[in-house]
Amino acid sequence: MELVCRLTLAFSLALFVGATNAVNPGFVVRLTQKGLDYARQEGMSVLQQELSKIHLPDFSGSTKKQHIKFKYSFNSMVIRSFQLPTSQISLVPNVGLKLSISGAFIQVDGKWKVHSKILSGKGNFDLKVEGLSISVGLQLGSDASGRPTISPSDCSCHISDVKIHVSGKFSWLVDVFHKSIDNALRKDIEGKICPVVTQSISSKLQPLLQTLPVTAKIDSVAAIDYSLTGPPPVTAQSLDVQLKGEFFNIAHRTPPPFSPPTLSLPADPGLMVYFGVSDYLFNTAGFVYQSAGKIESYITDDMIPKNFSVHLNTSSFGILIPMLSKMYPNMLMKLKISTPSAPFLTIEPGNLTTSPIMEIQAYVILPNSTLAPLFLLNLTTTIMVKVSVNSGRIVGDLELSRIEMELVHSDIGPFSVGVLNTAVNYYISSILLPEVNEILQRGYPLPLLDHIQLTDVIIKPSEHFLLFGANVQYG
Repeated sequence: MELVCRLTLAFSLALFVGATNAVNPGFVVRLTQKGLDYARQEGMSVLQQELSKIHLPDFSGSTKKQHIKFKYSFNSMVIRSFQLPTSQISLVPNVGLKLSISGAFIQVDGKWKVHSKILSGKGNFDLKVEGLSISVGLQLGSDASGRPTISPSDCSCHISDVKIHVSGKFSWLVDVFHKSIDNALRKDIEGKICPVVTQSISSKLQPLLQTLPVTAKIDSVAAIDYSLTGPPPVTAQSLDVQLKGEFFNIAHRTPPPFSPPTLSLPADPGLMVYFGVSDYLFNTAGFVYQSAGKIESYITDDMIPKNFSVHLNTSSFGILIPMLSKMYPNMLMKLKISTPSAPFLTIEPGNLTTSPIMEIQAYVILPNSTLAPLFLLNLTTTIMVKVSVNSGRIVGDLELSRIEMELVHSDIGPFSVGVLNTAVNYYISSILLPEVNEILQRGYPLPLLDHIQLTDVIIKPSEHFLLFGANVQYG
């Protein structure tokens, strides 16, 4: 059913993504300090692996001691362990993030060789780098396509202490010039850490952010624009990623005749991530499909269960409207359901409703298969909307709460619409909405980065927006 597909999109997908030329975002993703700490933990394991791959080149030098010139070399150096026990990520208001690592230490194995005119020696050594600290500034932004970007703005590294232990013949010689060796190793290691850190950000983290799509094609009619409206705002408590959030017509994009309201997410640090979903999203979906003439459907007699008392034929309806069976005896009927205006979602604290105005045009199917108009009804409805999240997908359910009917026009003479109340209620609640709900239960994905799963999901309808909160698992 055409209407089923369109209503499904209007009642579900629009709840997540949808605002070109909008001053306010239609969709906000908020990362709390708890969420950033989780991301830091996941990132530290990756960074530790990358730092462990640092290649330390051979180095050599010479020094004099008591007029004797010694030449030394250190080679075959391999990092056996690189530990990052303590790290912290901080929000820097109006700038981005600051990653701080302290108390890190490195263990290195290698070979040494010393030579002079009077003696020479060689052996193995192990090196311990202690009190390593790293500080990295992370600048957040958005690229021309509307995807988020992250880049290192600064990086510094400092080593507090270097300890070396040597073994082999004449190993005591190393103690003669250990200060030169310590300084050389310290300088070499410090010079290699920041390039690895910045490269890891560019090669590991930035590609992950690029997995956020900026346009999602829904069908041949509509697509969703959820590109960033600009660089993510950062406060001392949270980081907000603001998305445009707007459905648009693929063939002809027209700005909706309304704007998104201001989203004011509550300051709740209890979960890792929060999604603020404006009611503007639904309304742009309804606007697009209504403008394209796609929110309509037909109900025929073969769609009605045999045990229901009022079937779509003139015999059944003739009991309610006697004139109908006299004018068109023993003929099948057909109902066209459409909406003269776009459906509008209202989100209030604790409540989601939509009150679409529907029109039902009744036809009789003549023996030559043409349609003859019978009457036109105007329906004012209230539909309760329930949503939940399952495996990172939004699922929904619609329930008819209220329906009022008005006879707009009749080709079979006047009659009281009250006699049709039972039949119309049944057609809407038991035929149309179950078809929509079946599709809604399949769910539609939230705009998540690759490999992200949500847990401990809470849902809270607020004024003009729907608040989703969740913890995150990556993997």
